[in-house]
Amino acid sequence: MEPTLDVGQRVLVNRFQYHFGEPGIGDIVVFHPPIGADQQPARCGRRIQGREPIDVGMPCPQPITAQSSQNFIKRIVAGPGDTLSVRNGHPVINGREVTDESFVKPCGTLPACNLPKQIKVPADHYFMMGDNRGESDDSRFWGPVPRDWIIGKAFATYWPPDRVGIF
Repeated sequence: MEPTLDVGQRVLVNRFQYHFGEPGIGDIVVFHPPIGADQQPARCGRRIQGREPIDVGMPCPQPITAQSSQNFIKRIVAGPGDTLSVRNGHPVINGREVTDESFVKPCGTLPACNLPKQIKVPADHYFMMGDNRGESDDSRFWGPVPRDWIIGKAFATYWPPDRVGIF
C-alpha cells in the first residue's frame, strides 16, 4: 500500500461499519485473501485455456473458494457487477479509466500493469488493488474478495508517531 501506508505502519479498523452499509470504491480495507494469495505466483481460482488469466491479458476473474487466515490491506477499486480491466496500472471500471489516483505509484511496464480483457466482478465480491501497482500482489493475481472476508475499513494510522493521521 505504499506510498499511502509504510511497511510496519499500524492502522485502526472499523469492524462495524459494513454491518450497516456497503463497502465503497476507494475504501482501504483489511480482509482475508484467498488461500494462495501469499504464494509466488499467487493462485487464481480459474485458469483460462490452461493458463493463468494474467498470461492471457486479464485480471483473475474468481478467487479460490477457501479464505486464508492472514490479514491483507488494500484499496477497493471495483464492486459487485462492475466490469474491470487494467490500463497503465489504473482500473478501467465499466469502460471508464480511473485516472484521479494521485496516491498511486506508477505501475511501469510489467504484464499486470495492462490487462485489457475485461472481467465481471461477481455478486457480493470486491476487487482489491494496492497503491504500489507495480509491486502489489492483489486481486489482479488472486481474484475478487467475497464481502464476508472483509474485516473492516481502515480509517486512521496510530504508529509510528510521525505518521499518525486520519484517511
